[in-house]
Amino acid sequence: MKYLHTCDTVLGFTRILRPIDSEMKLIGFGLLRMNAGQRHIFAADKLEIALILLGGRCTVRGNRFEYANIGNRQDVFSGPPCTVYLPANTACEVEAVTDVEIAMAESLSIRVNRPQLIDPEQVKSIALGRDNFSRQALIMIDEKFPSEHFFIGEAIVPSGNWGSFPPHRHEFDNPPDELAMEEIYFFRFNPNQGFGMQTIYTDTRDIDVTYTVRHNDTVAIPRGYHPVVNAPGYTMYYLWVMAGHRRGFINHKDPQHSWIK
Repeated sequence: MKYLHTCDTVLGFTRILRPIDSEMKLIGFGLLRMNAGQRHIFAADKLEIALILLGGRCTVRGNRFEYANIGNRQDVFSGPPCTVYLPANTACEVEAVTDVEIAMAESLSIRVNRPQLIDPEQVKSIALGRDNFSRQALIMIDEKFPSEHFFIGEAIVPSGNWGSFPPHRHEFDNPPDELAMEEIYFFRFNPNQGFGMQTIYTDTRDIDVTYTVRHNDTVAIPRGYHPVVNAPGYTMYYLWVMAGHRRGFINHKDPQHSWIK
């Protein structure tokens, strides 16, 4: 089974992951890149969609809503994002105000809701870890947000540091100790020739893989522990999209490494 998905940055919408790929059941993912003035339509369907602006400005409009000229950052290393949440059966048109890149996450949904704009001022910033596994987490959609499945954020990992460490999983539905949520990581680096290493492994080692991850790579994490490390000299960014029937920052640490606090 392949869990690493590469992506060429071409104009238009690029499908990277479908909900049936890499053991995934809930998450689809893609990348939209447009020059100023171009437009793209996301059709109404039984999907909830999150549009995360990676860089540039755009207008998102649909039936009875319009978010005009949104986007406050040049790239993912320039502050928190604007995010547009679209509930199931909500069609929208995206018009590029400037050159723009947008990450699209989707999940099957039947929940009736309304579109929402999550401004950068609404994004929660949390410092995680310590020493050489410290990183910053930015959370746009958490368990309190009225999504059916999503829990979405970003991570900024400094030079040579680890993320998702100590290793944890969210594989089994066992509250209050663990919630079952699949996940994807979408990577960028500064400078963009940077790289990192992503590992996914389970207790039984039926999954036990390590990938070199580079700019615009996506890793599917249907289950298992999933620590990642950044090469020295670079800043690592990854967008993380989690989806589950119950949501929250509740995970199970690998017992071999849980002594590391």
